[in-house]
Amino acid sequence: MQSISSKWPKGIPYIIGNEAAERYSFYGMKAILIVFLVGLLQQSGMAEFEANAKASFWVHLFVMATYATGIMGALLSDILWGKYRTIINLSLVYCVGHFVLAFWETPQGFFWGCTLIAIGAGGIKPCVSAHVGDQFDATNSHLIERMYNWFYFSINVGAIIAYLSAERILRNPYLTEIGWNARVAFGLPGLLMLIALIVFYLGRRKYISVKPAGWSVYRKEIFSSKGATLVGRLLPFYIFLAIFWSLFDQTATSWVIQAQSDLMIKTVDLGFFQFEFLPSQIGFVNPLFVLLFIPLFTYIIYPRLGKIMPLTYFNKMCLGFSFAVSSFALVAWVQVQ
Repeated sequence: MQSISSKWPKGIPYIIGNEAAERYSFYGMKAILIVFLVGLLQQSGMAEFEANAKASFWVHLFVMATYATGIMGALLSDILWGKYRTIINLSLVYCVGHFVLAFWETPQGFFWGCTLIAIGAGGIKPCVSAHVGDQFDATNSHLIERMYNWFYFSINVGAIIAYLSAERILRNPYLTEIGWNARVAFGLPGLLMLIALIVFYLGRRKYISVKPAGWSVYRKEIFSSKGATLVGRLLPFYIFLAIFWSLFDQTATSWVIQAQSDLMIKTVDLGFFQFEFLPSQIGFVNPLFVLLFIPLFTYIIYPRLGKIMPLTYFNKMCLGFSFAVSSFALVAWVQVQ
């Protein structure tokens, strides 16, 4: 009989440190992408409306590519490299993309920088969270849910810092004067990604690494009747999620563009403290509320709801979807007004 352990797996601190730094690198770059592109297009003589539309298109194309390459990362992990090697190899691509974006100041450099970042960031997405789960066994599986809360916490800490600092760096007067504002604003996320890679590599001897299954096993699992049944059951969720994320990612484009106009009150004045929000900083609200809600839901709401109804993962997702629909309906109503 296996004893129950209350100790965290030894590799977890390295994974959490890696994720916090990696999320800063991604959101630090993504936060200023629309602001940078709109400014660049307007400097070339393009009208404001056209610049906003074209910049939004390129940002959404980048985000789409980032999530699409997640399929590639999953295939490489399951068939060829395993999760650890996939994360290491694609993190190197990720770092190169950041530095190409920062220092190759041409349209070609911008294209290749964003392409490499999309491959790296998207490729590691399905691997990191699954790698976390691999660190647990029957003796400490009761700690998994708490671990994922901390994992998600680290993601959002990195995102908050990125959203609050990225555009400040891009608009820094001294850096702008010497022409290094864009280099530093895009280069700093690259440096953080390099740190994330180093932190993850340092934990290499402490991880439990699952070997890749290979193509034959993968093909049997995916194309079996059981696999088809599971995909069929999940398909309605994927359809809803596609709609949700197409709306949610407007926070990276349309919401920032609106924040650049006079439609948004940007100054918070508490009397003893005054703070002016920059357009891209609107994105920090989401990770902030995630950080506030994780302990609220974990220690107060879910325990009480659990006494009324069974709190399965499915039920939690349905509750979340309900609130998401309500919030977008409210946003649409405010927009119409």
